[in-house]
Amino acid sequence: GMDVSFSGLLTFIEDLTKKKEFVKNGDEKQGEEQFTTADLCYSLQETIFAMLVEITERTMAHCGQNSVLIVGGVGCNKRLQHMMADMVADRGGTLCAMDHRYCIDNGAMIAQAGMFGLQFGSESMMVKMEETQCTQRFRTDQVEVVWRPKTRGKHA
Repeated sequence: GMDVSFSGLLTFIEDLTKKKEFVKNGDEKQGEEQFTTADLCYSLQETIFAMLVEITERTMAHCGQNSVLIVGGVGCNKRLQHMMADMVADRGGTLCAMDHRYCIDNGAMIAQAGMFGLQFGSESMMVKMEETQCTQRFRTDQVEVVWRPKTRGKHA
């Protein structure tokens, strides 16, 4: 599948902070088996980014694509950009990693999608403001994309 789930990761990290091997930054003792907040944060970041890179690689193969565009707040992270660049280079592709001016908020991308929907007559976009609703777990693969040509058997 192409879905990822981060449930359990935060709980696991929180549980690790209750172990005797956990020490607060600055309280480290030489020669002892221990880990700090920085260690946990680094491990969490590496795990999540590895998941994102893996699913991106799988998506590229499934859709026959050779380029990746990183956007959104997490897209500002240089480590994610580096990991993604390595994977894309291994596949002979290209990575477009935006600078922070274009990665801060997805609000502009959401607004652009809404504008396209209105321009191209999307039924789901023709809702009065007072009838709108917010769905926190909305799946992006269920969005009605009316501004791109329909394809048969191949992803656009």
